[in-house]
Amino acid sequence: MEREPIEVRAPEGARLLEILWSDGESSLLPHRILRGYCPCAGCQGHSGPVRWVEGTDKLSDDALTLVDLAPSGQYALRMRWGDGHDTGIYAFDFLAELGDLFSLDREAQRARTFGR
Repeated sequence: MEREPIEVRAPEGARLLEILWSDGESSLLPHRILRGYCPCAGCQGHSGPVRWVEGTDKLSDDALTLVDLAPSGQYALRMRWGDGHDTGIYAFDFLAELGDLFSLDREAQRARTFGR
């Protein structure tokens, strides 16, 4: 059975997205991590692994505010940020991998890379 989200919680004003998965597990995703690993071509280019986007830590609180969250097909979520950035499509399997970063320190969080 493939892991699928059964509930996504993104309270207004919060800085944390929570996903409850079909296998009973949950992922906590700080907005800083979501934005720091934005998978769009503007942030990541067109090839290679998904890496931490330099400059993310310098973004304003408004830029890290999640203002819209919508499904993208049956496999991903699209996020729009407070500064208007909205081209990242976050596949569910990628979101599950990002959830593994929550317990790591900031340096370890930034050092990870992910396949496309």
